[in-house]
Amino acid sequence: MSLIPLPETLVPFLKPYLPIPINGRPFVTLTYAQSLDSRIAAQPGVQTKLSHLETKTMTHYLRSKHDAILVGVGTVLADDPKLNCRYGSGNLIRPVVVDPHGKWNYNESTLKKICDAGDGLPPYILVDESVEKDGTIKLSLLGGDNWGTIFDKLYELGIKSVMVEGGARVINDLLREDIVDSVIITVAPV
Repeated sequence: MSLIPLPETLVPFLKPYLPIPINGRPFVTLTYAQSLDSRIAAQPGVQTKLSHLETKTMTHYLRSKHDAILVGVGTVLADDPKLNCRYGSGNLIRPVVVDPHGKWNYNESTLKKICDAGDGLPPYILVDESVEKDGTIKLSLLGGDNWGTIFDKLYELGIKSVMVEGGARVINDLLREDIVDSVIITVAPV
């Protein structure tokens, strides 16, 4: 999908929501689209289009201002997203997939094809330390209360800002924590 130019009038509106440096941890932006009845999908695990071209452009602009984009395993399994930045040129963003049980097969994903073509960075795949899977970062992820561990590790890896895009479990978990610095919600009239 080609993006349209971002309206210049939108830039000042978005500026207060953009990342600023924080000592010791990444700036965390939580962003998602929802319907008027507060749903982010028609059914759990079902890809549901809630955005249009203008909001897609805004999302990719926001991605261009972050070091990483984070989603949960449910999102990659349901949507097979590209997790890249198509706003501007040369804006490579690091995908981060939280996959505690190692369910996702990166080698068969759209993201792998994008990375192989040079249009994206390979993801950091975060799994629980009990999971034996090559190419992953092992953390203590089971048992809940692990977002501090996740963001500490990302900061250690040089990630200074993270745009979190879902799915529902990730969004709900983060809204319960005191770790989100900025929230951007797009409401679709469906």
